[in-house]
Amino acid sequence: MPPPRKVDLLPAELKKWLQDALKERGFSGYEDLAEDLNFRLEEEGVELRIKKSAIHAYGTEYAEFVKYQDEASAWAAGWMNDNGLEEEAQRHNVLFQMITTLAFKVMQSQMAMDGKDIDPRELHFLGKMLKDVMASSGIREQIMEAERERIVEAERAAMASKLDDAVEAGDVEKEAAQKAREIMGFA
Repeated sequence: MPPPRKVDLLPAELKKWLQDALKERGFSGYEDLAEDLNFRLEEEGVELRIKKSAIHAYGTEYAEFVKYQDEASAWAAGWMNDNGLEEEAQRHNVLFQMITTLAFKVMQSQMAMDGKDIDPRELHFLGKMLKDVMASSGIREQIMEAERERIVEAERAAMASKLDDAVEAGDVEKEAAQKAREIMGFA
């Protein structure tokens, strides 16, 4: 088994910094990036030094991962928008806020009344309304979350399939494909 790439040996916080820096710099300026990264490594007392070519190779893989992530996010946002789920979630939120305000006003007025003047039917009706809106909102959020997870899994499966096809076609070495899987989180 080949030794791990130097980029994979970076401490988590520096790897996160590298990923952010790659995005900020538009996946370019690798010489400056290597210099900045090695300065940070030296500052933290890490005995590791990474060359421009290693950062470039990692940056190329990471750029592709970011591209796939952005495409998946855009598709999911479009799908939700096309199906009105975003607006429905916002409507639930507004409705819940309105009912909460009403509940507060009713409770305030009930608290100002004498015990014998309180109408239990009003309190029951208000409680039922709150419960129904909360349940409806929760169900919608669960449906939306399940759909998001399904989309992410489908995208991961598609990316894994593309990697497998590239390995079979000889376009990508098996070890590189495995590293790509690890980077993209579906190893």
